[in-house]
Amino acid sequence: MKKNLSALALTGALALGGFVGYSLNERSAAQNTVQNSVPVVAATTPTTAAASTTFDNGKARTESEANTVNVVKERQNGLVYISVTESSKNSPEAQLRQRLQDQFGQQFGLPQGSGSVPDAKGTGSGFFVSKNGDIITNNHVVDGADTITIRLHGSKQTYRARVIARAPDFDLALIRAEGLPADKILPMPLGNSDNLDVGLKAIAMGAPFDLDFSVSEGIISSLERRAAVGSREIEQSVIQTDAAINPGNSGGPLLNSAGEVIGVNTQIATGGIGQSAGVGFAIPINTVKRLLPQLQAGKGQELRTPLLGIQFTDLSLLDSAQKRQQNLPDTGALIQVVSPNSPAAAAGLRGGTNNAITANSATPQGAQGNPQGSAQGRGNAVSSDGDVITAIDGQPITEGDELRSAILGKQFGDQVKLTVKRGGQTRDVTVTLKDFSAPSATSTP
Repeated sequence: MKKNLSALALTGALALGGFVGYSLNERSAAQNTVQNSVPVVAATTPTTAAASTTFDNGKARTESEANTVNVVKERQNGLVYISVTESSKNSPEAQLRQRLQDQFGQQFGLPQGSGSVPDAKGTGSGFFVSKNGDIITNNHVVDGADTITIRLHGSKQTYRARVIARAPDFDLALIRAEGLPADKILPMPLGNSDNLDVGLKAIAMGAPFDLDFSVSEGIISSLERRAAVGSREIEQSVIQTDAAINPGNSGGPLLNSAGEVIGVNTQIATGGIGQSAGVGFAIPINTVKRLLPQLQAGKGQELRTPLLGIQFTDLSLLDSAQKRQQNLPDTGALIQVVSPNSPAAAAGLRGGTNNAITANSATPQGAQGNPQGSAQGRGNAVSSDGDVITAIDGQPITEGDELRSAILGKQFGDQVKLTVKRGGQTRDVTVTLKDFSAPSATSTP
């Protein structure tokens, strides 16, 4: 599939010590409906000290410095350091970690010589979002972990923690510590990521390379960026920042000058060097706020997101001559497989059977367990006689990820209108999204 950031080497997981991939298995999960609102934690906004007392005696000499210092002091005790261990080297997560180390080594933040030995360790970051001790972090920090422990800023005391719920498609997880004193829980206020401007201050907090309590500062570099996020690597909107983010920053907060969390640090573009190259990405905090009620209601479960139940080939990546020969449009999602009992099957969508096209090297490969993902068909063959989805809700599909992203933003029970081409005829098809588990043997969106 096409990636807007295809020229960059994305390190999708920043947890030091090896939890660098996403779960390969579809898991059973709650069937809750995503809610659209969540209470924002009330907190005082850090105030800039008066110039007469702040800019003297080797202290902050500018208002910007004073603001950064005050934000850090106000929010530092809401930061959480997360450590995880995984004892089984046969789990999907451990096997993926070993493959990444064999192929990429240090680029993925793996310690030299760690291998996939039992009791592999990883670290990440998180932050409190409620007075009852709820902690937001990245899913890839805690997914597959046998034990999770946390520490707070300025303390060596450790507490065991458990997963309340995970949202793998958004690379988010909610954990809660056991036995944590109430007076140690200091939630960070959640801002509004829809009201950001490029150039505003961005402050990243976390534990990069297992260095407790590191702070970096930069600006919001772009609000137009999209990156592959989550276990199915569906492109989503992210906040780009040049505040230094490195392995171990995963799950930590990105704050604005008011001390509000505006994002969850999740990825870096490494440029092949395995560490910050000045291009980092954060999940917008409004995504967290939208999912938080579901996460808080979870019981160790995985939040499910809608699937159409199809496997398709992205036509934008097929050879032009082949598309002309098979009378296919230049762009769209060419359906290869429709899963039984799926929303797509209920709407009467059809997959292909003729294996008419021999896929070249540019054809996107299918991803196991990735319904709505691009597919190569059967082997290197692509069937040209399946339905072609050319638009969703009136928006043309110029590349396959646009279909996946559009479905990801829906809820169970929603209806989507697909513009479908079949046998030279174009028609609109209404699909009702229902809870559906894709068969593990096929890649169906």
